[in-house]
Amino acid sequence: MSSSHALTSPPTDEETPRTIAYDPNDPFWRDAEDDDDDMDFVPAEESSEEGDSSFHDAAERLSNLSGVEIAFEYTDENDEDEDEDDDDDENNAEEAEEDNTEGPQPRVTQPRVVITRDQIMQLLGTAGLGRLFASNFAPRSGHRRRRHDEEYDDEEEAGPTGPTGPRGRDLFEKVPSEQGKELMQTGTFGSNPRTEDTIKRKKRLAYEIMRRELGAGSDGRQKNATRLLKHDMIPESIADTIIHYNSRCYSGQFSDDGNFFFSCAQDFRVRMYDTSNPYDWKYYKRVDYPYGQWTITDASLSPDNRFLAYSSIRSIVCLAPTDPDNESEPHLLDFANIGAHPRGFHTYFGIWSIRFSGDGREIVAGTGDNSVYVYDIERRKSVLRIPGHREDVNAVCFGDSQSPHILYSGSDDTTLKVWDRRSMGDGREAGVFFGHTEGLTYVDSKGDGRYVLSNGKDQTAKLWDLRKMMSKEKADRINPYYHSTRFEYRSHAYDEDDYRPHPHDSSVVTFRGHKVLKTLIRCHFSPPGSTDSRYVYSGSYDGSVYIWNMDATLAGKVDVLKATRNSRPRNLAETYDHLGRNSGSWMTCVRDASWHPTAPLIAATSWNGWGTAQGTCTVHSWNDGVEEDEAEPRVGRRVNARLQHDERLYRSAEGRSRRQPLWYDDLLGDD
Repeated sequence: MSSSHALTSPPTDEETPRTIAYDPNDPFWRDAEDDDDDMDFVPAEESSEEGDSSFHDAAERLSNLSGVEIAFEYTDENDEDEDEDDDDDENNAEEAEEDNTEGPQPRVTQPRVVITRDQIMQLLGTAGLGRLFASNFAPRSGHRRRRHDEEYDDEEEAGPTGPTGPRGRDLFEKVPSEQGKELMQTGTFGSNPRTEDTIKRKKRLAYEIMRRELGAGSDGRQKNATRLLKHDMIPESIADTIIHYNSRCYSGQFSDDGNFFFSCAQDFRVRMYDTSNPYDWKYYKRVDYPYGQWTITDASLSPDNRFLAYSSIRSIVCLAPTDPDNESEPHLLDFANIGAHPRGFHTYFGIWSIRFSGDGREIVAGTGDNSVYVYDIERRKSVLRIPGHREDVNAVCFGDSQSPHILYSGSDDTTLKVWDRRSMGDGREAGVFFGHTEGLTYVDSKGDGRYVLSNGKDQTAKLWDLRKMMSKEKADRINPYYHSTRFEYRSHAYDEDDYRPHPHDSSVVTFRGHKVLKTLIRCHFSPPGSTDSRYVYSGSYDGSVYIWNMDATLAGKVDVLKATRNSRPRNLAETYDHLGRNSGSWMTCVRDASWHPTAPLIAATSWNGWGTAQGTCTVHSWNDGVEEDEAEPRVGRRVNARLQHDERLYRSAEGRSRRQPLWYDDLLGDD
């Protein structure tokens, strides 16, 4: 396509509307192949600091294209085939007509289809071309579906670009969920109040504490009352502490006993903190990933808290001791080494997710070569490779904390698969879950070998029950791409009006409200010790942590964006490899969150700052609605990665300009 102006430039008053010809064979009009997750990401900009979020959507760049006319010219090959028998007669008639006609004849043009600016928005959005020209053109995802159609024979009748049928928000799952209500009554996800009289009233927390102290009721009622107290202690938006990093923070988790917390940042450093007192953290240690690519993608702590495994977009996992007195270099675990020969079988792939087994002897990994790997730490090699998905495996975990046999894997191919290592002689999965219409970003096991939670790019989190998984025989007859629009979550906003439910959805409960955009955002079950296993929660691109009851109703929301906005000056923002990105407004994307196992406290790790070029780890506790606290440390304190006070963090948002950024970890002893 040639033009004196870019497509996004509006025409001047002197110019006439331009015509752009569409050619389906021109590579310009084809969708580009998907990049690796989070790669080449450019943060969106907001027009004001009060906006919740913004996207690099087509409307931002093409809002003034009212004077541009786009015409699509095409030929119908079917018509040519049907008229093939009449070609000779038509040619003879045309020759005779030319002989009897004097002067030049007007050129016969092919039919044009003229579309409006609003239709251009659809054109550049998900599957827009397919909807505008459904009879003659299908997007790349449609071609992919057709390539696989011959392999599947159990799908409904479809249109040219996929399944037909109603769309929209009216098809969302009912809230509150009836199945979720039943789960809440079983006691598996927390205790339930026991009626004492016929008067229904909401009892305040102070009343429940008083009854517990008085010892009112039987032992069973007292134990039940103690568990019920935890339900109301949901952490709030006010941040006790804001830990600032010079690069984006990708993940952070508490240890199972709550005495340890780690956070992973894009500068290839993992910081560790002593959280034995969850309200007064102490800096513990830092380890690095040598020769990492793009970022640290995940980390997992061994069950005994002695070792930390962390990964990047390479086949190497680093295994570092957590002892602060042990300054040895991390062990490098090559997951590409499957022991086939002395040098092993080496291929390039990135690792997106890792988890320690319950006994600490193995690490499972989800990789960019569409596979699941199991690595034996003692033998120093991968003992199992499962090439069980069609696209990247973004998330993996063990199904039971007491057994290494059951594995879960979630992929960009929209499926959640269950693997039983005791019956994998032919490499078959034990079962498959369908329900997400876009790729999965995370999976988390409840640890009971029965329930699993997943997050998806279709903007939903789903709860699954292993008793409802689909057999491989039936799953092989279903095309996983058939019900997907191939939504590009890194550059588009999700159109809920385009939603169509998956006909094979076997999930128990579906949770909505959060935004799964730009990056692989994570979800978790709440811990039994501090919440009585009552909730599930997830990060979100809009800067919040969403907390749901098991019936899909919203139980609470931690607004990290509100708690951290303008909490560091702009002139302290240009660091690491994000020079120039701090020109945007303050934005927050909560990528991960961790609920303390014994205290009513959540630590949220985020892309946070001017243009989301930096990161934070914010600590939010339950405080019964009080905005100020007289105790020490004071609420809302701002510290650096080593938990050191820095007065420069308290300057005005703009601060004063500096020739070079001054706030490096080097200057503060972090390195």
